[in-house]
Amino acid sequence: MEPEAIDSPLGAVGMASLTVRPLDTGIAQGFSDLPVLGTTATIAVIENACSVAIAEYLDPAQTSFTVGVAVQVRGTVSVGSEVRALVRAVELENDVLLFDCEVHQDQRIIAVAQLQRRLVDRVSFMARSAAENLRTSDVAS
Repeated sequence: MEPEAIDSPLGAVGMASLTVRPLDTGIAQGFSDLPVLGTTATIAVIENACSVAIAEYLDPAQTSFTVGVAVQVRGTVSVGSEVRALVRAVELENDVLLFDCEVHQDQRIIAVAQLQRRLVDRVSFMARSAAENLRTSDVAS
């Protein structure tokens, strides 16, 4: 049984920022030939903001991980630019928390997204993960 959150995280807001480095670009991440903020780095700053938003609502034994993301990129950002992700928890169903997300460079919206994070008991999750990895290793042998 998963532990209950201390209070409902619905409405919780979070923010995270990133100064775009060469390693954050599509070129460095291997999926584009453009030296602009890559989608995976965009998602990472959103995930960071989501974690920040709900940190105070989780029991110490509880954590969360991303199970789904839908992102729409609306603009590009060059190396050296700062972006910030702003997120809000809007729905909780079956231990999955849905966030509405925006990524900005100054006043300009760079991306919008919806991200889902599953709330889990850390020890139980890691035990299940280890068991699954052992089963996979046994099958591969």
